[in-house]
Amino acid sequence: MNLDQALQTFIAESRDLLQEMESSLLRLESAPDDADTLNAIFRAAHTIKGSAGMFGLDLIVGFTHVVESALDKLRAGDIAVDGEVVALLLKCGDHMNDLVTVIAVKNEKPDAKMMAVEDGLFSSLKALMGQADAGAQSAAAAGMPVQHEASVEASGGGVCNNCWHLSLRFGPDVLRNGMDPLSIIRYLQTLGDIASITLLPDALPAAGQMDPESCYLGFEIDFRSTADKAAIAAVFEFVREDSTISILPPHGKIAEYIELIQTLSQNDVRLGEILVASGALTQDELDAGLRIQQDLAGPPQNEAKPLGEILVERQSVHKEVVDGALDKQRQTKEHKVQENRYIRVQADKLDSLISLVGELVIAGASANLLSAREGNPLLQESTSVISRLVEEIRDGALQLRMVQIGETFSRFQRVVRDVSQDLGKDIELAISGAETELDKTVVEKIGDPLMHLVRNSMDHGIESAEVRAANGKPAKGTLYLNAYHDSGSIVIEVGDDGGGLNRERILQKAIERGLAAANASLTNHEIDNLIFEPGFSTAEKLSNLSGRGVGMDVVRRNIESLRGTVELESE
Repeated sequence: MNLDQALQTFIAESRDLLQEMESSLLRLESAPDDADTLNAIFRAAHTIKGSAGMFGLDLIVGFTHVVESALDKLRAGDIAVDGEVVALLLKCGDHMNDLVTVIAVKNEKPDAKMMAVEDGLFSSLKALMGQADAGAQSAAAAGMPVQHEASVEASGGGVCNNCWHLSLRFGPDVLRNGMDPLSIIRYLQTLGDIASITLLPDALPAAGQMDPESCYLGFEIDFRSTADKAAIAAVFEFVREDSTISILPPHGKIAEYIELIQTLSQNDVRLGEILVASGALTQDELDAGLRIQQDLAGPPQNEAKPLGEILVERQSVHKEVVDGALDKQRQTKEHKVQENRYIRVQADKLDSLISLVGELVIAGASANLLSAREGNPLLQESTSVISRLVEEIRDGALQLRMVQIGETFSRFQRVVRDVSQDLGKDIELAISGAETELDKTVVEKIGDPLMHLVRNSMDHGIESAEVRAANGKPAKGTLYLNAYHDSGSIVIEVGDDGGGLNRERILQKAIERGLAAANASLTNHEIDNLIFEPGFSTAEKLSNLSGRGVGMDVVRRNIESLRGTVELESE
């Protein structure tokens, strides 16, 4: 195995997962009760941690483990999702990205500044989790139920929430086969303690009909043990065929099974395989369930009963665990579909292919000329077909470099969130045309100009909530990103519902800076385009966003370097 290549795959996948994590966190802020989004964030962090561990990237593993612990408390409902929590987790995602860059990409150690940032995030995360633990202790002290803690153990036939529950119905031939049910139960005690046991004599016939060699006994047992389900099931190995045995895990273990199912690899797609891999189901229980499913199906045209329902009815597994496994099965199928849709190809290999296709087009044209000189109809037809196929290959090869602009647009969700908070404005981002495709190089180079436009729009275009309310507008401003094809070109629009350009102020600033004559008579279009002049700014004071006059002129130069143009409309 090529470790360098595997490491590059880890880096690329980590970046994708962190981008997915950021997008999910932004969705979570507006929908804090969305369990699917929260699970997606947890899975992304867990996958990064596991992959980093394979390469011995301990600093990434250590930090991500703390993030994962905080996410686990969010999933358990111990921590409420709010803007501060999302902001903290976004910063954690940024730091994870920095760790991947420094440790995995550059093969360096984090500097003192990075470690100081990490220490601050550690403190914030531990404080967040400490508040959750304090809340749980307060609830327990007040007599309130705490979901993630086991209830008090019961004995004497009561409910033991941290005990395995064994339901045993020994077959009538057990004694004849040389097996003693009581000795099996005594052997069970070598794996743990029996908290309660109930004898079920309901199968006993009338005294005159009893067979002294037959077994009529059943047991309901609460069993306290740290052994797994497979080890407990092995105790009954020799009586399994003659008996009906169900082993249900402690209620406290249900959440553990569901969590373990979510962390399984994406290889298992069958429900039974997922349950067995998690330890919630034994292979014997799965085989028995599959036999019952096959028997119930009957003729081939009959629809088989779902395996999950059969396993729950047989008390082989809890319904909540089956639901968790079905959710994992759905995610795995979606993941495989997504995997099959895309394949990572190095850009230089793609460029080499396109160059070869270009050479092939030239060679095909030469063959066409030669066949035309020969005047051979069959040869001309053959070269014509080859030329058509080569053109299709050329068009297909060029399409390989086309990527959707939606991923670039989505990155601005985080920018809009952070900048709007810095400005004290309430701004949302509306995206359309995300499926529009551009050449990969253009998409990479268009990011910076778009960043300038988005930040300027939020700073100068969209007014404060007070001003908007006074003008009869909604308090929340809207920023638009749109892309579409038009006459062989790509049009990217950045717009907002703000107050438009203040032309009087622009002209005044232009005159002050000597960019326009005091008595000049300029059209609205000419005034608008003054903002593209180097060093031009209407900001009253310097800030992190504006005031230095560096931005719009850079935007125009960058877009023109891509053989594009900039058009400005304001009202």
